[in-house]
Order: sequence, then structure tokens, then C-alpha cells
Amino acid sequence: MHDVTPARPPRPWPLPPSACPHVLLGLPPPGARVTVAGLVLVRQRPGTAKGVIFITLEDETGVANVVVWKALYERYRRAVIAGRMLRVTGRVERQNDVTHVIAERIEDISPLLDELVVERR
Repeated sequence: MHDVTPARPPRPWPLPPSACPHVLLGLPPPGARVTVAGLVLVRQRPGTAKGVIFITLEDETGVANVVVWKALYERYRRAVIAGRMLRVTGRVERQNDVTHVIAERIEDISPLLDELVVERR
């Protein structure tokens, strides 16, 4: 006799205020609001991007691409420029196989970096 256990439905992606692990960013549908958090790897402000800033965040599962429009940058300028670790809430956008989070809110959570280092004895 076979054990027939119904398959568990896939776990939905975390909703704010929890941060979605970057590896799961393929789950939410385009337009869904998500929160991602991670170390800032790259900030790019190409001259041809008309004031748009691109930020790459890294968590333990991978990277997230964040788009910051010029008006939002003005509002969260300090966090965007100085933050070493950010939490970003925004909308999922997909083009081809690339997922971006279009930022709506940006928080500098760099003080939490001290909590990431735990001595092992």
C-alpha cells in the first residue's frame, strides 16, 4: 500500500514587513508588492538613464535588482547614497528573464550589520 499524502501547496512569497529571499523573486506575479533586503553591492547612475539609479542588493540566497526613479531618489537620497544594507519595498517588474523591484520605499538598515556577525566558540 502506498502512502498518499496530498502535496503541500507552494509556500507563498513573504509579504512586507518580511523580506523576500532573493531566490524567491521569481514567484510573485508582475506588479506584486514585495520587500527585499540586502547588502549594497552596486549603485549605478548611468548618464543615459535620465536620473534613474540601479542598485544591486545581495542576501544569502542571491541578488536583487532595484530601480530607483529620480523623484524617489530625492526623497530617500541619504539611504541610497550612504546605506550599506537596505530594505526596499516596491513592485515586481519582469523583462525577459530579468526581475527588477521598482522601489517605492527605501530604508537604511545598516545598523543591523552588527547583528550579522556572531562569534562561534
